[in-house]
Amino acid sequence: MDSDSVNKILAVDDEKDFLFILEYWLKSKGYKVKTALDGFQALELVKTYNPDIILLDVNMPGIDGLETLKRIRQINKDVPVIIITAYIAEERVAETSNYNISGLFYKDKDFEEGLKLLESVLRTHKKLRKD
Repeated sequence: MDSDSVNKILAVDDEKDFLFILEYWLKSKGYKVKTALDGFQALELVKTYNPDIILLDVNMPGIDGLETLKRIRQINKDVPVIIITAYIAEERVAETSNYNISGLFYKDKDFEEGLKLLESVLRTHKKLRKD
């Protein structure tokens, strides 16, 4: 895999331990990964790193995931975003869907399940960009 074809992932979560494990696991699968511990860091990385996909926690202090998602859409309306969460209320799911999310991954699920979702979203997004 040449470096241009490696997908760049931005993972955003305020739980350092979860983020560390997620980053390590994604890198072991061949992805380039940058991480952010809050929405402010995430927004800077959206501008400078230009990720191919974003994994975004909803429940964060400061600006939460939903507000971060709104601001991401002002910077890049097309980048796929998968919401990652331990728990999300139904009304929050409805709110996030207003901002064109590509999926929802629960932290208590197997990472392999998350990888299938991630790869499916990336394939779909690349196909749409070619059309």
